[in-house]
Amino acid sequence: MTVDQFMAQQANVAIVGDNVILPGLLAIPKGAKSLVVFAHGSGSSRLSRRNNYVAGVLHEAGIATLLFDLLMEDEAIDRQNVFDIDLLASRLLLATDWALNHPDLSGMEIGYFGASTGSAAALKASVLTSVKIGAIVSRGGRPDLAADVLEMVSAPTLLIVGGNDDLVIELNEAAFAMLKCEKEMKIVPGATHLFEEPGALEIVAELAREWFVRHLEV
Repeated sequence: MTVDQFMAQQANVAIVGDNVILPGLLAIPKGAKSLVVFAHGSGSSRLSRRNNYVAGVLHEAGIATLLFDLLMEDEAIDRQNVFDIDLLASRLLLATDWALNHPDLSGMEIGYFGASTGSAAALKASVLTSVKIGAIVSRGGRPDLAADVLEMVSAPTLLIVGGNDDLVIELNEAAFAMLKCEKEMKIVPGATHLFEEPGALEIVAELAREWFVRHLEV
């Protein structure tokens, strides 16, 4: 299935909170028992082709996916919001509560997939939520921005970093050392921050699929 085909079959949803309406894309394969909620990074959205590609791979593995905009359009204009991890984490918590109350998602185990600043939001939300988060995957993430909660993360966590993304490798190594949960760090050779190199995103998607299949009910 191509990215375009997957995006076309997703359902448009709206995650609603206090004075907040966040558009999202939901896909539920038949018989799905788990849901992965995506938290994108700075300058991205639910329409991210990279995250949608990963979501498509998870969908083929029988896992439901939810991609949504963490910020409303007027909020996204302010660049400070993009790096406000507490704000981003609160939106991920809102989406988690929304999913728990969705009739087609009720009872599903939940995992988080975060990219860039979304990775920090995912890690922080996993600590703040009352729901057990089954697994977390970070792609080219900034887990260091959640340094205040890293030691409290209990969800099995996989950090994926591009081999040519030197600064982010250092930041991930520092964050990895702080994590006390089950954890792995994978470096994709020759890849840069956006994993745009041929085959790089496919490796990311396969690593994510393996991690979620291992730790979530599928």
